[in-house]
Amino acid sequence: MIRLLSIAFTLIAISMPADASSCYTMSEAEAEQGIRIQSELMVIGLNCQHKVKGIYNKYRELANNNSKLFSSYNQTMINHFKKNGIKNTEAEINAMRTSYANKISKIAAELRPDVFCAKYATRIEKAATMNQEQIRKWATTFFPSHPVSKPLCES
Repeated sequence: MIRLLSIAFTLIAISMPADASSCYTMSEAEAEQGIRIQSELMVIGLNCQHKVKGIYNKYRELANNNSKLFSSYNQTMINHFKKNGIKNTEAEINAMRTSYANKISKIAAELRPDVFCAKYATRIEKAATMNQEQIRKWATTFFPSHPVSKPLCES
């Protein structure tokens, strides 16, 4: 009897979807990437505001024009954290943003400001011309150099 129960539990476990805390839905992956994009653009804007005239204002305008999209990304990640038992979701979002900001800040610190801005400020210029659908497409394009932190869940 115990052996039969063990087999039954094993079959149930195999047929269940992957642990939700170890993977992302497509919307969660998009949200993480959207938060990364916004965080990186903010740091680029701040670092390049003295080298590229008006670049930080362009970033702020981009963020304001897409505030609903960026807020929805934030809420999607909060829901993901809640679903996975994380109590302090705000701290988790802040840690995620800080991690992304630190990565791009490290690059900025390793390069001369003019070199960094010549290479990265164009991202704000390009993003400023994008509509919401184009930003969403960018957030759903997963590059090997910018992977999401969890694999996509199997459907």
